Amino acid sequence: MKKLYIQRYTDNQRINHWLVVVLFGLAGFSGLALFHPNLFFLTQFFGGPQWTRIVHPYFGIGVFLLFLLMFIGFWAANTWKRRDTEWLKASPELVLHDDEEKMPPVGKYNAGQKLVFWSMTLCLLVLLVTGLLFWQAWFAESVPIALQRVAVVLHALAAFIMSLTAVVHIYAAIWVKGTLRAMTQGNVSAGWAKRHHLLWYRDKMEGAQRDIQAERL
Repeated sequence: MKKLYIQRYTDNQRINHWLVVVLFGLAGFSGLALFHPNLFFLTQFFGGPQWTRIVHPYFGIGVFLLFLLMFIGFWAANTWKRRDTEWLKASPELVLHDDEEKMPPVGKYNAGQKLVFWSMTLCLLVLLVTGLLFWQAWFAESVPIALQRVAVVLHALAAFIMSLTAVVHIYAAIWVKGTLRAMTQGNVSAGWAKRHHLLWYRDKMEGAQRDIQAERL
């Protein structure tokens, strides 16, 4: 019997996602090169210390703009609902015992995925604002040095939180078998959708049924 697959992401959404991943990596490693002397060797991968200082802010701006496109497309599906609070309360069973049977049904994204989305959004806003405050080439000369120092600390903290969030995001995608297919091929099996995102699965199936009925009319 042929396995049924359901589209989860369009080609444009997947391309956008992977561009964010690439630029986030470039921004992250170039930032680490400037953050601590022990990581200064990373500057060689960006053309040396001066070029690293030049390109790092532009990588960051690129991440923000591309993520903004993702935000516009996905924010509605990531709005918090009462069932997300219930899912969060039950999440220890999932994490500790991998017992998904006891989890409340969810839509396209569960509470954990929504927390990742909003954490990324908040961190990127902090990174953008603080980064502009001490961007030497454009804005730093008009910003008080005390404010720049605070901005540097907040910038590093937001980058750290965002990096941890990215690690959690990657781990979860690998841990839940079949998830990576969504961002590599754009679709997931109907069985995966039914097990992990039952409400979204029902919406997709009902939509497909309506399309079939419309074609028959």
